[in-house]
Amino acid sequence: MTVDTSVLFRPLTIGAMRLRNRIVMAPMTRGFAIDGAVGPDHARYYGRRAEGGVGLILTEGVVVDRPASRNEPHVPRFHDPFLGGWPAVVDDVHRAQAAIAPQIWHTGAVRSSSMDWDPGVTVESPSGLIAPDQPRGAVMTEEEIADTVAAFARAAADAQRLGFDAVEVHGAHGYLVDQFFWSGTNRRTDRYGGPTLKERSRFAAEIVAAIRAAVGPGFPLILRVSQWKQQDFRARLADTPAAMTDWLLPLVEAGVDVLHCSQRRFWEAEFPEIDGAEGSNFAGWAKRLTGAVTISVGSVGLHGDFLHVFSGQHAEPASLDGLIERMERDEFDLIAVGRALITDPDWANKVAAGRLDELTPFSSAALGVLA
Repeated sequence: MTVDTSVLFRPLTIGAMRLRNRIVMAPMTRGFAIDGAVGPDHARYYGRRAEGGVGLILTEGVVVDRPASRNEPHVPRFHDPFLGGWPAVVDDVHRAQAAIAPQIWHTGAVRSSSMDWDPGVTVESPSGLIAPDQPRGAVMTEEEIADTVAAFARAAADAQRLGFDAVEVHGAHGYLVDQFFWSGTNRRTDRYGGPTLKERSRFAAEIVAAIRAAVGPGFPLILRVSQWKQQDFRARLADTPAAMTDWLLPLVEAGVDVLHCSQRRFWEAEFPEIDGAEGSNFAGWAKRLTGAVTISVGSVGLHGDFLHVFSGQHAEPASLDGLIERMERDEFDLIAVGRALITDPDWANKVAAGRLDELTPFSSAALGVLA
């Protein structure tokens, strides 16, 4: 029986960016940058997924111009003098009729999950904590916070200048921006801290406002957010819709166009106590509460969540029926696909053609090459 996947292939316009469909390539750290710079292999890698039918490509996390912004040596750096390889990436993606945005990033106090690497400088975070009651690094001064806000704005302006279609700020998964959101890692008593999530969102709001001032009104700004942290998978920033509104609505009002709402499993209800076990997910609630365009993500098209990557497991293709049902009721606007696109760059084209039986299983061995 052929599955009707046409709902995934409706076009969408966000500001000055027109997307040919609702499929997004999720940002995934690959770690193949040489001395912080990307090269021809990156252009082929991203261009190949564009040729495979993806509508919007979000690059792997690329770090802003701060001394301790990265936690692995081969993460791309997104500032001078490391920008020279990016125009070729953008050109290859555009040649295949897709859009592309860099995910700009600061890792804060978080260590790499795959290696023990010393950045050679003191890491920085809101309160010198990597997790609740776990010290690491230095407490950021207000001057350092201001410098970091400016670094994000410069990175966004560079993205616009280089021809990218949008920019995404990584504000999820326990990294720097998320460390400000999280009460467990933000114990500050100045204007960047406070007992409420709204107060702790000031740092993110300043980044958003500075980016919006730098790029103008038509350049889409995406913010990736999550409840869970790699330091604590059970962590939740917002336990109620009211708390989620206090968290996300001011960020949308500051200039966010799209909320990229990260879950480990996209089909899980965010507030099942309100609308049941099959209720709206994180992206669905964020859209309902803020009016923003939302991207959902989390183990799309594969059995098992992404944590299995780190234990060397494989993942077989999974049914898309639940995704299609949610998209048909406009629960969220876009869906990000991660691991499936590493092993199957033609995933989107196969889904569009109804060739679901040809989808390729994911193997962690694919992480060893950029192809």
